[in-house]
Amino acid sequence: MGSQGPTLLDDLARGSYRLTAPRRQVAALIGARAGSFTAADLMADASRRGVRIGRATVFRALDTFSELGALERLELDGGDHAYVVCGPRSEHHHHVVCRSCGRASEIIGCDLEPWALQVQRATGYEVDRHRIELYGICPRCQSPRA
Repeated sequence: MGSQGPTLLDDLARGSYRLTAPRRQVAALIGARAGSFTAADLMADASRRGVRIGRATVFRALDTFSELGALERLELDGGDHAYVVCGPRSEHHHHVVCRSCGRASEIIGCDLEPWALQVQRATGYEVDRHRIELYGICPRCQSPRA
């Protein structure tokens, strides 16, 4: 189980957002998860726990946490998306996500700036940011089960 609930609430407070009951509920649902998750996962968790919360409320909270940089939205196959909790820092990072269990790891920093500058020169675009998502199978899921 994760422990991101208080961290997400701290991020809200630092961002001058109100700590509403629905945001607290969504933070608690996220804090109880490990790895990546979807809004549907959170809705199912809420239902199992008897937490009454609307779908639109969950999406609004996810958007708010994403704006704060506490969550990052991942693009999945087929156009779907999931979310992953980001560490309490503003360092540039990317994610590697297990396609089997959904576990996600942050990779701090990268060496893509020279390539981004090359793209900028070739296209005339002013490249101001980039994001990379890597997908594969984590070591735990690769291990044969005894």
